[in-house]
Amino acid sequence: MSWMIPKSTCAESSRPMSTKAWVLHGVAVAAALVGAHAYFYYRRSATVFRSRVVGIIPARFASSRFQGKPLVEILGKPMIQRTWERAKLATTLDRVVVATDDEKIAECCRGFGADVIMTAESCRNGAERCSEALQKLDKKYDIVVNIQGDEPLIDPEIIDGIVKALQTTPDAVFSTAVTSLKPEDAFDPNRVKCVVDNRGYAIYFSRGLIPFNKSGKINTEFPYNLHLGIQSYDSEFLKIYPNLSPTPLQLEEDLEQLKVLENGYKMKVIKVDHDAHGVDTPEDVAKIEKFMLERNLS
Repeated sequence: MSWMIPKSTCAESSRPMSTKAWVLHGVAVAAALVGAHAYFYYRRSATVFRSRVVGIIPARFASSRFQGKPLVEILGKPMIQRTWERAKLATTLDRVVVATDDEKIAECCRGFGADVIMTAESCRNGAERCSEALQKLDKKYDIVVNIQGDEPLIDPEIIDGIVKALQTTPDAVFSTAVTSLKPEDAFDPNRVKCVVDNRGYAIYFSRGLIPFNKSGKINTEFPYNLHLGIQSYDSEFLKIYPNLSPTPLQLEEDLEQLKVLENGYKMKVIKVDHDAHGVDTPEDVAKIEKFMLERNLS
């Protein structure tokens, strides 16, 4: 297509622009660009990234190590109720639900007022159960927080911390928390360890001690990290997570976080000061009850 330009316009455009005109033109363009950037910055800052957040507590009755664990009583309350009550204190969560495949757990949770989403027995881990529950919810959410039901003393501020980490890290699809590893937990395979890079992204998770030095002993001067049983996902990523094929490291360590890393996704990690008291075995129940009684935690 050819464009017809009036002679007068053509004549004017053929004249060289004066220095003053170029300066004025540059100022006008710069002002326009600054205005545009300011507008878009305002639009971005005025809206919180990934603002709608749901907390999901995945719970199953069958467990090779501790069958019926969510319903075990801790000082007179089912463990899952204690976890739910703590999660409800988090300020970033718009809603908290329990996702389970077991009617006994569902009935118990409805009894203390929790919303319950029934999920399939075929879910292989907590992330897959959260993914199914997310798609059954009647509202859309940007972030899903996977709150492990065996952390009855989870700190609500940690929940808020990992949510804010994901909201402020656009290139991450997953966030989680670690705390300092106690020396007595160094070689316990139920205590998952984590190493991170200098920008706070996860490098690896293991049931073994990492990093592991050539002496084969724990270095009491090294700041080892203990992974806490809580993580949050970008909801769009969580929808595709179950369709990702299991990965070699995930299967070897039996850790769902490794499937995320092996597929090249980024995971943001925050470090918190938290005295972790997860319940992995029946013996842990007495330990956590003793801890709570010593500190008048009811």
